[in-house]
Formats: sequence, C-alpha cells, structure tokens
Amino acid sequence: MQSATEGNLGNQLGFPSLFPASASFWCFGKGCEIFPAIRYLRDFYKSQTRFSYKNSSMKQAIKVFKFGGSSLKDAAAVRNVANILRNYNKEKLAIVVSAMGKTTNALETVVEAHAARNGEAFSILNDIKAQHYRIIDELFGREDEVYASVNDTFVEVEWVLEEEPHENYDYMYDQIVSAGELASSKIVAAFLNKVGLKTQWLDARDIILTDNIFREGWVQWEETLERSAKIARPMLEKEGFILTQGFIGSTSENFTTTLGREGSDYTAAIFSYCLDADDMTIWKDVPGVLTADPRLFENVVKLGRLSYREAIEMTYYGAKVIHPKTIKPLQNKSIPLFVKSFIEPTGEGTVISDEVEDNYPPMVAVETNQCLLSISTLDFSFVAEHHISYIFNLIAGLRIQVNMMQNSAISFSLIINDIDDKADRLAELLKDKFKVMMDRGLELITVRHYQQDVLDNLRRGKIVLLEEKIKDKTVQMAVKDVPVMRRKLVPGKP
Repeated sequence: MQSATEGNLGNQLGFPSLFPASASFWCFGKGCEIFPAIRYLRDFYKSQTRFSYKNSSMKQAIKVFKFGGSSLKDAAAVRNVANILRNYNKEKLAIVVSAMGKTTNALETVVEAHAARNGEAFSILNDIKAQHYRIIDELFGREDEVYASVNDTFVEVEWVLEEEPHENYDYMYDQIVSAGELASSKIVAAFLNKVGLKTQWLDARDIILTDNIFREGWVQWEETLERSAKIARPMLEKEGFILTQGFIGSTSENFTTTLGREGSDYTAAIFSYCLDADDMTIWKDVPGVLTADPRLFENVVKLGRLSYREAIEMTYYGAKVIHPKTIKPLQNKSIPLFVKSFIEPTGEGTVISDEVEDNYPPMVAVETNQCLLSISTLDFSFVAEHHISYIFNLIAGLRIQVNMMQNSAISFSLIINDIDDKADRLAELLKDKFKVMMDRGLELITVRHYQQDVLDNLRRGKIVLLEEKIKDKTVQMAVKDVPVMRRKLVPGKP
C-alpha cells in the first residue's frame, strides 16, 4: 500500500476559508485521491454554494456592465455614463464599451472606400477623427494625454490605408473597424479617472482569443478562460473598475478579429462567464426588453421578466435589443442579465434568468435587408441530401447566418442577411451546380406567441414570399412591400 498523506480539509475541498487549518483528513493513493464520500461532499458544495459563496463576505460580487454606442455618442453621453457609474464606485465592476455613436458604420465606409480605391477613405477617416477630437476637447482639452493615445489608434488605421487593399476583405475590415472600440474605450477610461472613478484600461485582445476567421471570429473558450484568470481577474482585485472594448478579439498570431456585427453584448457575456460574474447589465436607450421595436410599432410593452430560453429565441429570430450569442454563456452559469435604460437608470428594466415562467404576449421582430435565394438543380432533379450538404458547406465557409429555410422536391429556399457581398459570393459559388434566383430588399417578420389579428395586421400591404409556422406558436414571413391597389375614379361614372 502506498503511504498515506495528510491534507487540510478545506484546501482539498476547494473552499479553504470554509474550514479551519486544523481540520484534516487522511487519504491514500497516488496524488492523494480523496475518499468517495469526501469527493461527493466537495462536488456538492461546488454545485450548491455558488450564490451564497459569491455573495458572502468572503468574496465581493463581480458585475459586468455594457454600454453601447448610443450611450457614448457625445461628451454629454459620456458624462451621463460616469454619473451612472458613481453609484457603483465600491463594486468590483468590469465595463465593456462599444464604439461611439455611429462610428462603426462610418469606419465600414472607410473599408469600402479603400477596397474600391475611390480616393475617399482618408477623407471619411478624417471626419471620424474630428468627431472624436471634439469629444476630447469638450471632456479634457487638447493638451490631455488621451489625445495622443487616441491619435495613435487612428494612425494605425492610416497605415492600413497607405497600403494596397488587402486581398482578404474581412481581414482588412477587422484591422480598420476595430479602431472605433479602441478609441472609445480610451476616452471613457480617461474620463472616468479624471472624475475620480479609478479605472484600469484593458485591451480585450489580450483576453479573447478567436480562430482565424475574420469578421465572425469564434471564441476559443479554454484559452480565453486562462487569459482571463491570468490578466483580468488580478486587475479586478485592485481598487477601481476595469474597462475594455466590445466586439474585438485576436488570433493566436495577434491579428485583430471581430465577433460579428453588434458583438459588444457578446463580449460582455464572455467576460461575465470567464469572471464568474454575479450579474450582467446591458444599458440601452429603451426601458428594457420590449414586445417590438417602438420605432416600427405602436402599443409595445416592456417585459419585466424573461426566461433564458425565450431570450435566446427572440434574439435568434432578430430582436435587436440583445446580440444573439449573448444569452448562452450566461445561461450556462445561471448569471442573470439585466437590460436597463441609461436615460432612466433607476428604472426596473428587464431581468433575464431561469426563474421565469414562459407565458408572454405576442412579440414581433423585424429583420430588414433580407435576401431570398431560391435554389434548384440544373437538370430539375430532386434536391436531395447531398445537394443540401454541399450548400451548407458553402454557407459555413462564408459564415453566413441562415434566418429561414424551406425545401420542396425540386427547390431549396434560404433567407439570409443581405450585407456586404456574401449573398453574391454564395450565388457565384452555387451557379456551376444549381440554378439560383435572388430576391432582395425583403423583410423577415417573426412573431412569437402569435395571435391571428396580429398576423393579419402585419400582412397588410405586403406580398408574402415565404412563410412558416413553427410548433411553439411562432410564425416567420419573408415579405415585400406592395402598393395597395385601388380602383381609379373615372369621370362621369359613379
């Protein structure tokens, strides 16, 4: 028999502070295997004490906040964010910020101009720089060191523009568009420090590792967890906040990647998961999660509570309030998500958790700029499994999100986001084996928990090109606007 080894009970259980140093036990075997009963007790504590342990005096709770572009659109908005954060000055808080205002959209036009070689890229970039410098002037003054730091960020973009357009458009996109989050985070972190809210700036690319697919990087979770434990968690143990960028990550070769459009919510969820946060809050310009977009519909209502499952379904079908990838990392660790208004920060908002019954009113999501691809074989044979497999291999390679699909014996129809040139690239790759028809400028309307009168109202003035009812009271419709036909009034006739 191998010799016995004595060990401290608390250390062996993984909760050293729960047991006195004198509490010991004996274990036998290589590496000091724990008795089955003790192993069971350890696992029980780990599964049952997450909430009480994290919220006890033994460990201060960790919160993660995300502020989007509309909450940082100008100097007044940055001051408002600082005022919100004053209420959390004693918290262990990780803050994720997006690019300011519509900066991402503007930087996308820089990429397009550079790719087109139309001579407008530097002019557009100068407008973006001027916007940020105006905010710096109002918050600090041009002599502040943050000016040089932000200027360095834009100089890196200029280096890209001085070269010929890269053959990989998505790579070039990520190197340019990521500047928006970097500049925004530098300004906000500097201002928080200026007003007495101690803040450490953290480069998200040092934490979030992705694969080598640009514009839609997939997180490498094991390495990201290790980096977070090594870098982010020790920073949180110091006094003050940490502040980082949404949307961006890096490859193992240190090339900047992005996580998909509007990916800052997802970044906050990644940090929440890696830091084992107690909760996460997204600060929006709406009072919480609404049953529809108030810019498009009347009589929308706020939902006070929402289940993870319902939130996943809503975001998958196009609800804009939360990025689709955000919920799952939170659900996996039962981390509540709060959606609150930065305009009325004391409002209740919406809480998304697993402690909610699924009983909801009709909810509507609308995706614009949709493209319908109708695919059929060149010889009019049936569309079989090997055809569909081939099509989806191409879709996966292009990282295209399929929002709706439907197949018949001789055709296969897809609804995808018509952004950039991905629809055209897919059609080009398909044309050797298939006949492809494209219908653009569509809307995809999804109604969860539908009622017939809601569907009838949504169909008015529309041609429905594709429709599908799903068993859980969900309807999807790909529609195109059509003028309502009216009888002409002929003079002299009633």
